Amino acid sequence: MENRQPLPPATAIRILAHMSTAPDPIRIYTLKGHRASLVLDDGSGLWDLSAYLRQTGRPADPFELSEDGWFSPSLLEDKLPRSGGMDWEQVEANPNGLPEGELCLPVDRDRVGKILALGKNFKAHAEEFNESVPKEPLYFNKLPETLVPTGSEVSVPAWYTERVDHEVELALIIGLGGKDFPEEDSMEHVAFLTLANDLTARSLQGKDRKLGFPWFRAKNMDGFCPLGPALVPSEYLDGSKVHLTCKVNGELKQEAFTSDMVVTIPRALAYLSRRLTLNPGDIVLMGTPSGVSPLEHGDTVVCHAPSIGTLSTTILRPKA
Repeated sequence: MENRQPLPPATAIRILAHMSTAPDPIRIYTLKGHRASLVLDDGSGLWDLSAYLRQTGRPADPFELSEDGWFSPSLLEDKLPRSGGMDWEQVEANPNGLPEGELCLPVDRDRVGKILALGKNFKAHAEEFNESVPKEPLYFNKLPETLVPTGSEVSVPAWYTERVDHEVELALIIGLGGKDFPEEDSMEHVAFLTLANDLTARSLQGKDRKLGFPWFRAKNMDGFCPLGPALVPSEYLDGSKVHLTCKVNGELKQEAFTSDMVVTIPRALAYLSRRLTLNPGDIVLMGTPSGVSPLEHGDTVVCHAPSIGTLSTTILRPKA
């Protein structure tokens, strides 16, 4: 299974305080192949979800399953292998506890209409740039073309030789479309949670801000939104209690809990839905903690959340 290291006492205490009352999370991986296969990790092992769905006459489409309520713990828990559910085929794991094979994006890029991302949503992150938290939510967009799966090599264009930063973030995957909905109904629109690395051309961002330009260029280069490694159904994970970390070449750079976010998930979703219709497959990034740092050629960036898994990316900085 995943490599684990002892946590500092203060961090361990905070994790205990943030433990969710939701059932133990399950993860859904997508494997590359002739036909993309879904693999379920329920903590008892890895299981062929696609085969199970075929046997039961269900579509092997996480969005359709989510819309039908298939991932509701009240309906799913008794069917899971960890609860004694039958007719599951086990899947071989690699030494890291992941399914053997190449992992795909957890959401098909073609299904993603838009990626909306909150800026300065952790007070300490705003402060590290000598800025204050905005009076109302600040958001920008990234394009679906920026999405790459875990294990990818992201090659920064050779013409850009200045600073590129990592930014670990919680990502929400919209399952139920809607517009102008209230905060108390917002979580009904979230199908899954996962991790993102909002890679940012920091020097370019700074120049554009001085010119009064948007952040678009700095946030949208090929591969600038690693996503994954798995989908966690929203009812299996409390998004307000996720422990986020980011390491570069094994050195801890970022660490925070999503409870530290300035704008909560319900408020962010309600705010965005008053301005744009949210559609199934849309992605909302909830902002990054402090500790962002520049990346060099060959750096390995590892974003992690215990309930979601590890999102790993290698950065390449080719010379012009």
